[in-house]
Amino acid sequence: MTYENYNLILDTDSYKHSHFHQYPQNTSLVNSYIESRGGDYDKTLFFGLQAWLKKSLRNPVTLENVEEAGVLCALHGVPFNKAGWLHIVKEHNGFLPLEIEAVPEGTVLPTRNILVQVRNTDPACYWLTSFIETAMLRAVWYPTTVATASYHVKEVIGRYLAETSDGNIEEILPFMLHDFGSRGVSSEESAGLGGLAHLINFRGTDTMAALMAGQRYYHAHMAGFSVPASEHSTMTSWLKSGEVNAYRNMLEKFGPQGGVVSIVADSYDIYRACEDIFGTDLKALVQEQAKKYGSRLVVRPDSGDPVEIVEAVILSLMNKFGSIVNNKGYRVLPDYIRVLQGDGINAKSLEEILKNLKAKGLSTENVAFGMGGGLLQQLDRDSLRFAMKCSAIKVNGEYRDVYKNPVTDTGKASKKGILALVYNKEQGKVETIRKIDVGKEENNLLRTVYKNGKILVDEDLEEIRQRAAYHA
Repeated sequence: MTYENYNLILDTDSYKHSHFHQYPQNTSLVNSYIESRGGDYDKTLFFGLQAWLKKSLRNPVTLENVEEAGVLCALHGVPFNKAGWLHIVKEHNGFLPLEIEAVPEGTVLPTRNILVQVRNTDPACYWLTSFIETAMLRAVWYPTTVATASYHVKEVIGRYLAETSDGNIEEILPFMLHDFGSRGVSSEESAGLGGLAHLINFRGTDTMAALMAGQRYYHAHMAGFSVPASEHSTMTSWLKSGEVNAYRNMLEKFGPQGGVVSIVADSYDIYRACEDIFGTDLKALVQEQAKKYGSRLVVRPDSGDPVEIVEAVILSLMNKFGSIVNNKGYRVLPDYIRVLQGDGINAKSLEEILKNLKAKGLSTENVAFGMGGGLLQQLDRDSLRFAMKCSAIKVNGEYRDVYKNPVTDTGKASKKGILALVYNKEQGKVETIRKIDVGKEENNLLRTVYKNGKILVDEDLEEIRQRAAYHA
């Protein structure tokens, strides 16, 4: 389904189509919530709901959608709630009679807290709350998990910068992790949403779909930045005998622009490239362009053990270009030359590299990172144990708390009641409680973002970035 012919009724799991028959008689309201139940990290950076609201709920369900879904469900062998969907089309002009509350995007909070809450506003559509679980949970867990992983990597890099660099961390850190993940994800939409989630924390990306998602959903005129960079095909096309000319061509074409020139240099022998080519044949050109244009050469190894190769390349370049010892006692390359490691990078290997550099007296400032699959693809819904669960219903006009607590896995226990998120001053942290226990409504950190077809919150990316930075 493209955006143009998107059918919300079919954006669900097959079994959802039978659930309207399964609630108690005279059910008039179903309340559900989304949370991370733990997993790889102890806190989450919430992101992505606004994109889904704009993509999926801004346009009404139509009679054509109902007819298409009815035919497909009949062929598929599942019931179809035609009367329910026709009710939405006729009584609500196709817009979903739902109220959705959420924590502000960019909020960083401990796991096992409510992130989103949804309930029906039309008693006849009690079944609708659970029906949208598939689409809404998917829309939230993926970008939130990417944003969370990126956020925690930022914390790691920031910590090592603070320990080993005396540069301006606020200027350096946003460009220390570059998104290389576009080709490694399952779809263009994943590239866009995951890539944009990363750009809450950093500013470097080669995922152009993220830029389009930023413009489409979050008012971001330009969400991230990149530089001229080579790949193996453009370097090896000069043949091994012309390697020096391939690098010289890069410097001559892009050095005068005054920015970064990124050259992959392991096609044959990364050490020869560092010492004999960059450090000897092209040394004067690199230094001249840095002085004249303010350009910076970034050397990219792309094979070998990441921990060993980063140290070795930095030392090789220091051997030819020199280094200084900063005020914290760590060696740093001249400002016009750096290393970028983009091969084999994930959260674990990145920290191992930085730990090794620190142990060897080398500043974190010498290296930046590119991350592909480790950033956008090597994760799933269980990385943060995301779930959407029903917590309250109304039957015969009376509310009932609803929960699960399986004896086989207490970690899957769910919350009871209509919920709120509040700040507990005594404990100094946020916590999820029943809404009836909230003293004042303004103490509830959840806010209504969608109601009966209207998107009530429409923030730009910069607001979300500032919120995430504040919590950091």
